[in-house]
Amino acid sequence: MHLLHHLLPLLLTSVLYTAAGPTPAASQCRCLYGEPCWPSQSTFSALSDQLSQPILHPVPPESACYPPSSPSGNCSALLSSFDNGDWRADQPGAMQLPNFQTYTLPNGTIEACYMNVSLGVPCEQGSVPPIGVDARTVEDVRAAVVFARQNNLRLVVKNTGHDYLGRSTGRGAFMLWTHHLKNMTFDQEFVPDGAPSSAEKVSNAVTLGSGVAWHEAYDFVQERGRFILGGISVGGTVGAAGGWIMGAGHSAFAPTFGLGVDNVLQFTIVLASGQHIAANAYQNTDLFWALRGGGGGTYGVVTSVTYRTHPVFSLSMAVLTANFSSMDIAQSVITKFIKSQPAWSDKGWGGYSSINSSSFQLQYVAPNVSTADMNATLSPFVDFVSNATQGASQIAYQNFSSFIEWYAATYSQGPPQVGYPILGANRLLSRALAAENPAQVAEKLLSLNGGVLGTLSVAGGAVSEVDPSSMSVFPAWRTAVAELYNTVTWPEGSPNSVIQEQVQALERNTEILNEITPDSASYMNEGSPYEKDFKKSFFGDHYTKLKDIKFKYDPASLFVVPLGVGSDEWDSDLRCPV
Repeated sequence: MHLLHHLLPLLLTSVLYTAAGPTPAASQCRCLYGEPCWPSQSTFSALSDQLSQPILHPVPPESACYPPSSPSGNCSALLSSFDNGDWRADQPGAMQLPNFQTYTLPNGTIEACYMNVSLGVPCEQGSVPPIGVDARTVEDVRAAVVFARQNNLRLVVKNTGHDYLGRSTGRGAFMLWTHHLKNMTFDQEFVPDGAPSSAEKVSNAVTLGSGVAWHEAYDFVQERGRFILGGISVGGTVGAAGGWIMGAGHSAFAPTFGLGVDNVLQFTIVLASGQHIAANAYQNTDLFWALRGGGGGTYGVVTSVTYRTHPVFSLSMAVLTANFSSMDIAQSVITKFIKSQPAWSDKGWGGYSSINSSSFQLQYVAPNVSTADMNATLSPFVDFVSNATQGASQIAYQNFSSFIEWYAATYSQGPPQVGYPILGANRLLSRALAAENPAQVAEKLLSLNGGVLGTLSVAGGAVSEVDPSSMSVFPAWRTAVAELYNTVTWPEGSPNSVIQEQVQALERNTEILNEITPDSASYMNEGSPYEKDFKKSFFGDHYTKLKDIKFKYDPASLFVVPLGVGSDEWDSDLRCPV
């Protein structure tokens, strides 16, 4: 029997109907699965007749191992692949971080389906939407959007499930799964829709469907002798035309090529009305402005993104590790590291580091640098670390003939980044603060307690050369040189009390980061669902304009996501307006 049938009594409980605070009229609230307003089977059959694929019934992937005495699915596949991003992306009911598959009731009870069946708890649907559409065409997307609007459903849009805010799940919601919109086209001369005949053509542009993952895009573009700036993660499973780009889109190569939003030429998008339009520099320009940094899942369903590409290049990588025997040594090394950020980014170096009071690791890359240039840029820091640690450090340099060779060597495989609970928070580090007060930044970073701490050097350089008002991405990106991040985790199946301890640790560390960066600017795609002032932290001065644009294109707020533009007008479950 389908898991959904086991869960029907649960979904009919009164908890599903309860909204925080005064209850608005029923017509104002979104209709959820199991409520009397939920569409009938015949209504879904009529929808099915419009679709290229059968109606989806997503379940948590862990359900394959239940009941433990006689598993209903391929439990061995789950156990061998649960931390594989590609596998998780292929499961409509899976999030990359499984904590976002769970649902916590007001009394602290957690509804979830855990991989560890020995915990002895039932497998429940949690926050995984119980029904949806597997979109393979734009017409599928249009049909799903119109259906959700006409039936007043809470609509959730999901691609790969990479998300730190829970924007791709929703208890009792209707899912639109874009993972199979895989079209890719390459135009040697691209002209945006609506451009005048006098408009300059853009050479070597690539258009990616919203289901394309970055590893697929990298291979496609490399085969055509070009490079595309994209997200960097193990396996390359982050979506290339979804939340990554609409949240800014950072990369280790951003100091050379800018943010993802700086490389976009056009979006195509299905609006709440069902209309499929293009947004670019010539038409729907306000929407084009909003989509470049105003957050995913908020203005419509993006069906494709067209990017400019760049010539291929060789690159160099430096990997440094160091151990600290005292806090004084840690303070001196991290101070020097922070102070180096502006100069490094201006010379095209970007990368990632992890920091704690006893050790430090970094991996930095730069395109088209000679060995002499690399030594001139990095050797002063490398020598400083060696002297400060009395030789307790190692440096390795490696050259690669192309981006794709580097990516295959360093990120095609690696330590799992998915498949276990994670919450994160971050703040952008400004150029001025790194240059003028690096010791204070280092001291505060080293005072963080618990979780994983590090920096993402994904700004500065070319990122700082773009007019902050030209698009909606948080203006603080244009004066930043790095992202400071902190993450926490907990064992699968932990009670809510244990999870809340980690949440509180994350919030304490976020307050410390706020002391470093008083403007509280944050990269929303790796932000905290517990952000106290998301409008300030994720959008800054652009929030009011973004909200006006949202209501122009989505007047009934069909598209609402946690901590997204307009979400402040809804309750915590995004079910009822407040």
